[in-house]
Amino acid sequence: QVQLVESGGGLVQAGGSLRLSCAASGRTFSPYTMGWFRQAPGKEREFVAATRWSGGSTYYADSVKGRFTISRDNAKILVYLQMNSLKPEDTAVYYCAARRPTVYSDYDVRGYDYWGQGTQVTVSS
Repeated sequence: QVQLVESGGGLVQAGGSLRLSCAASGRTFSPYTMGWFRQAPGKEREFVAATRWSGGSTYYADSVKGRFTISRDNAKILVYLQMNSLKPEDTAVYYCAARRPTVYSDYDVRGYDYWGQGTQVTVSS
């Protein structure tokens, strides 16, 4: 059984920063990609960022490019999301996710097999 546990959410003023962490556990777990998604009230879950575990390629939603950075610790299967210059529209529950290779792209929520419980990020104006 694979478990993903997020931490680091909270309340921050616009222009501030937060760092989210996600720890993965599970016997023989080796992700293909780990990513972050977010879901605001009344909206669908959307892609934020992802990183390929082998090779280290990273991908970002246009809305966060230049402000958010995804990074990882391969040895510990940790993934981070550094969020700078936060905006009120970044307010959402942020979810860590992991996937194996499937027909879906790294941007597609349907391609992810494992999800964390989510952590709330609130940006005040």
